[in-house]
Amino acid sequence: MAKVGTLSRERVLGGAVAVADAGGLASLTIRSLAQELGVKPMSVYHHVANKEEILDGIVDLVFAEMDLPRTDGDWRTEMHRRATSARRVLRRHPWAITLLHSRTSPGPATLRHHDAVIGTLRAGGFSVQLTAHAFALIDSYVYGFALTESTLPIDDPDKIAELAESMMPAEAAAVYPHLVAFTAEHVMRPGYDFGDEFEYGLDLILDGLARSAG
Repeated sequence: MAKVGTLSRERVLGGAVAVADAGGLASLTIRSLAQELGVKPMSVYHHVANKEEILDGIVDLVFAEMDLPRTDGDWRTEMHRRATSARRVLRRHPWAITLLHSRTSPGPATLRHHDAVIGTLRAGGFSVQLTAHAFALIDSYVYGFALTESTLPIDDPDKIAELAESMMPAEAAAVYPHLVAFTAEHVMRPGYDFGDEFEYGLDLILDGLARSAG
């Protein structure tokens, strides 16, 4: 439970993020939030109208944590930095992945973030149409990768090999030879980390956009 103090909208939203981080979005209720804040549930309503306003607010907080690309920088460098930062933030707040683009009342940090992405691409010579393609492609990749990471059955690289071996049935080598070979030669090698695939895919996307932008 958070230390009791002067309640404010900022503290309410910070508490909501803490609840969601600890137990997922389904665990976020007015009652659980009040417990986190050390107040009575009705006190929360003095600072937010309802749960929808809370969701709008915590989405804005997540966007505020992401690095903004600079419109006066190299677009590729800035998009890489922004994508890497977004993935890092979503690893801290996996509950936000499916929520980020679901809100119809975006806050200032959300709007500032989108404006900076569009502005950076436009300053890099992207047409309006190519900017739309790039924005959708990059975000689909980043959010999709973050979602996959958040749902993996294990996040400890040291235990990946043990898990991979336990998932294979006794007859796997005969029935699924390609899968077994791939697992042995790649997944079960020391130091394997699924997260390492992120940079490879991101670079492919940015290289392709660079070619399209001419």
